[in-house]
Amino acid sequence: MLLLRLLLLADYQDAPLASRPKTLDPAEYFAVFPAKRKAEKERAAIRGQLKRQFQLQLNNPRRVTTIEDPSLTRWIYACVSNVYPTFRPTPKNSLLGAVCGIAPLLFWYFVFKTDRDRKEKLIQEGTTERPFQLSS
Repeated sequence: MLLLRLLLLADYQDAPLASRPKTLDPAEYFAVFPAKRKAEKERAAIRGQLKRQFQLQLNNPRRVTTIEDPSLTRWIYACVSNVYPTFRPTPKNSLLGAVCGIAPLLFWYFVFKTDRDRKEKLIQEGTTERPFQLSS
């Protein structure tokens, strides 16, 4: 694994407009202390245990309850339920709301009103007859 990382590090080219990631910085990469390596291994072991536990719960044929994944719950909450506390009304938002919410209503009111007025004018002039008469 270390050899693979070294080979990838050798082929890495710096991007012209971005800095080198810390994980690929040779000063940081080769000077890893044993305590840091041990901490990374412990975190990897904990992640592996959590993944195994989740897979066992997921693939249990006798499961009767739903599986709660706290990270998924937090992610969904952040995406869906937490929109309005961080929403800031701006002139652009207000204009967009008016264009998408009020403008179509005014447009269709104008279209139906002018069509109705035109038909009523033709009926008053006598060029067309009223198609439906409620009283005979």
